[in-house]
Amino acid sequence: MNLQILHKNDLPLGGFAGLKEHRLIMDNKVGGGDQTWDGLGQFVYLADAQFLPKGETRLHSHQEIDVISIMVDGRVEHEGSLDHGQSIHVNQVQVQRAGGEGFKHNEINPDNKKNRMLQLWVLPETKGEPADYKFYDLERGTLNMIYGGERNQNNTLDSHTIIKAGVLDKGQTISCNGEFMLYLTRGSAELNDENIKDGDLVRGNNLNFRATMDNVLVFVVTIENFKFNKEK
Repeated sequence: MNLQILHKNDLPLGGFAGLKEHRLIMDNKVGGGDQTWDGLGQFVYLADAQFLPKGETRLHSHQEIDVISIMVDGRVEHEGSLDHGQSIHVNQVQVQRAGGEGFKHNEINPDNKKNRMLQLWVLPETKGEPADYKFYDLERGTLNMIYGGERNQNNTLDSHTIIKAGVLDKGQTISCNGEFMLYLTRGSAELNDENIKDGDLVRGNNLNFRATMDNVLVFVVTIENFKFNKEK
């Protein structure tokens, strides 16, 4: 597969309530979109969003979806049926599994300025799972496993769709074999001999990535084969 790049500013700015967003992935599994891409594996949705000052999504529900929120700038206060009162700050990640029982939540920008948050959706591989909640601080200088793999090994929600995120500094590298999707925020990098920048979504094979600025925030989606351990 040749390298493909989709930039968020080439897409329309949409949103709802107190939220404005560019949707880069809207997979056919969840309705599709004329200008958006399909995802990889069970990864089906990506929005690069900004809450307006004091903006909120208002209370809404999800079912049979895993919702991943990565904070790029500012903060969000989380209200709802899973870990009510949790705040998400820069370089933190919240993962919510709706499962069969579902959950309701409201996301609120408590500040008088815009923030920035990435939201990803992943379809669970097994329907009817109980609702679940995970929270991660991204360790600087490495990729952190935030989704997928085996639950008992990685303290993540189990899936063959692997998502890792990290904050890297100039000169730090990432490499992996096989098909990947990568989204870059805050800065610039070189990827398979191409220069990429904040807001670039990249799809290709055999990733070779090098950060060319400090404080680059990036997430990578890959597919990994493993044997499920279904013990809870």
